Amino acid sequence: MFIFLGLLLFGLFYILKFQKFVLFIGLFFFALGLGILRYGIKDARETALEGQIGSKIVVSGTIIEEPDEKENYTRLILETDKAETKILLTGRRYPIFHYGDKVEVSGILRKPEKFSDFDWPAYLAKDDIYFEMIYPQTKLLQGKGGSRLRRQLFSIKEKFIDNLSKVIPEPDAGYLAGLTIGGKKAMSKDLQEEFRRTGIIHVVVLSGYNVTIIANVIMQALKGLPFFVGIGFGILGILFFALMAGASATVVRASIMAGFALLARATGRVYQITIALLVAGFLMILHNPKILRFDTSFQLSFLATLALIYFSPSVEKKLSFIPKKFHLREIAGATISTQIFVFPFLLYKMGMFSVVSLPVNLLVLFFVPITMFFGFLAGGLGFISGFLAVPFGWIAYAFSSYELWVVTLFSKLPFAAFNISIPFWLTLFIYIGYAVLLFKLNKDKKYALDKK
Repeated sequence: MFIFLGLLLFGLFYILKFQKFVLFIGLFFFALGLGILRYGIKDARETALEGQIGSKIVVSGTIIEEPDEKENYTRLILETDKAETKILLTGRRYPIFHYGDKVEVSGILRKPEKFSDFDWPAYLAKDDIYFEMIYPQTKLLQGKGGSRLRRQLFSIKEKFIDNLSKVIPEPDAGYLAGLTIGGKKAMSKDLQEEFRRTGIIHVVVLSGYNVTIIANVIMQALKGLPFFVGIGFGILGILFFALMAGASATVVRASIMAGFALLARATGRVYQITIALLVAGFLMILHNPKILRFDTSFQLSFLATLALIYFSPSVEKKLSFIPKKFHLREIAGATISTQIFVFPFLLYKMGMFSVVSLPVNLLVLFFVPITMFFGFLAGGLGFISGFLAVPFGWIAYAFSSYELWVVTLFSKLPFAAFNISIPFWLTLFIYIGYAVLLFKLNKDKKYALDKK
């Protein structure tokens, strides 16, 4: 219906020479119709397992993603052999399974259920997961299946995390694993809660910030090679890193944008970050339209990036009292702008307001690149010699200890965070206000440039 309405408005615009706003309305309805059609195609499913809900079944399949290891349990995503259906398995920590293992499971098949205010079934549905088993009996049939490349990358990742744990004690080793390479066994539940209460959980979730650091390191290391060779290796490095980190929505978006940046440098064109952001989002939503609605990390990542593009420069100008040395003003501007921009969405989605978020971010973010650098050196040199990794591990440990100390100190304050939620209509109203403000800021900036 929306596609037909859009085409009708296009026709009225060209035949009857209507105003341009009719063309834009037609384009909106046409795009909306295509989006609904794509969502319907993605959501369409038919499987023989639908009739076995609540029954005990025995099924074999392959683990198609990196195991998500928690403190007391492990989550595995199984793709069945016959029905080619995904099942989420929640089981014991041991025995340990790996990506590519072919296993046989026996348990009660069930549909995911909502808990509290979180729509767990919808969150899983974005990855085409409609069934789960809780603590099934799992038996290994055959190892080393799946993609050979992904299996090797996950193996390198596990070894890297193991290298860190050999030279750095917990919880710092887990924190560095999450910070540098997105280790899913990264931090304890209590430590994660402290990061949430202080509004700095984004530090241990791989983002454009982390991926940009990786790209720059690769480019610097390949400076002596021909320019296009360096660009090629840079893009390959980003691709491998994204796969090894698990290819989450945030990492994929950041990797696409970083790849565009490298290509822009290779062709000598100006890198338009806004276009790159929109193209990255379009490609990801085209591939899986459900992430636009159900993937909170994807939504937060885009909001934070928009804040950095449009809001941060204006905020930075207001911080003239902060010195530029060591990029302090830049870090403060980026931190304040992203915190303001994602704040309403966080209240709507998570219902937790961190009073200490801003000071904690300012105290920690400046040291994060240094911590990542020495963490990478410690984990990387561990492949060669544990002895070589020790001094760099100590340096990384010193910085990580400071960051964890700040997080723990502020999280224990009685007023650090409190629960509060806002309805969707109010969230939408606030972002409309943000859009008006950004439009005014850009208009004033353009007017100032025209006067010059």
